[in-house]
Formats: sequence, structure tokens, C-alpha cells
Amino acid sequence: MKSKKQEFIKYHKDGSVWAKGSLVDGVMDGYWEWFRKDGTKMRSGHFEKGKQVGEWNTYNKKGDIYKKTLMKTNNI
Repeated sequence: MKSKKQEFIKYHKDGSVWAKGSLVDGVMDGYWEWFRKDGTKMRSGHFEKGKQVGEWNTYNKKGDIYKKTLMKTNNI
């Protein structure tokens, strides 16, 4: 059975983009971004089968990275 990948966008109540990324079979997978109501990027990173993986960036209101977080992976 082939997995189905789709682009996903969620909006703030005011209609501005809150989050966007891709879903595979309804689960977060691939690159995702979150935004403030003013449109500036707040956070970004990758998911693998619904789990945060790799480096995640948090941005200040000017759009500069102020925090990098390396997600731990569980090899079970």
C-alpha cells in the first residue's frame, strides 16, 4: 500500500498561517514551520513519522534564529 503525502496548512483565527508542513497518511512527516500572527516564522524543523527529529530552530520576532535544539532519537 502506497503512503499518501499531502501538504497541510493550519490558520490562526484571524486567517493568517499558523503552521504548515506535510502529512503522510495523516501523520506529520517532513519539514514543518510555525508562524506568529504577524507572519514572522516562530519555529521550524523536521518530523519523521510524527516524531521531531534533527535540529529545530526557534526564531525571534526579527526572523533571526536565537535557539537551536537537537532532538534526540530513540532507536528502539
